[in-house]
Amino acid sequence: MIILDLCGGTGAWSRPYAERGYDVRVVTLPNDVRLYQPPARVRGVLAAPPCTVFANSGARWPRSEAEYLEALSVVDACLRIVHATQPAWWALENPAGTLRRWLGPWAMTFQPHHYGDPYSKLTCLWGRFNAPAKNPVEPTEGSKMHLKYGGKGDRTKEARSITPQGFAEAFCVANP
Repeated sequence: MIILDLCGGTGAWSRPYAERGYDVRVVTLPNDVRLYQPPARVRGVLAAPPCTVFANSGARWPRSEAEYLEALSVVDACLRIVHATQPAWWALENPAGTLRRWLGPWAMTFQPHHYGDPYSKLTCLWGRFNAPAKNPVEPTEGSKMHLKYGGKGDRTKEARSITPQGFAEAFCVANP
């Protein structure tokens, strides 16, 4: 069974699927996603388009109309792939922010500490999927990313974009 991991970067969200023997195809940014011709018989689609343009947190910076259009073209490509493949389930994630203006209300939100990772980072999911079972812990590490990685720049952005391991595992269990 094929799982597409769009804008997959580290492959953290799709890793539990790969570990269970699924045929995981990580499609990277930006042109690969926009030009990707998906295979037939896709079981599920995980999409994590770039979030810095849409974020409502310290991860954002002033952005131009061109930056919005660039980021929206990636979101559009992800949604076109979902439409073309008609998977059994699909999910698109992004932090709470302005993406809601274009996609409407999200299907659910989560914090990493809801799934066993002791930090916070409000994340929204759009799509058609089964909500994963929670395994809550105290968010003892707070937002963690600014403490662990310090400062600004690509390292912080990359670290914040990694799907929490507990959530990835719970999502895989709920959406085989």
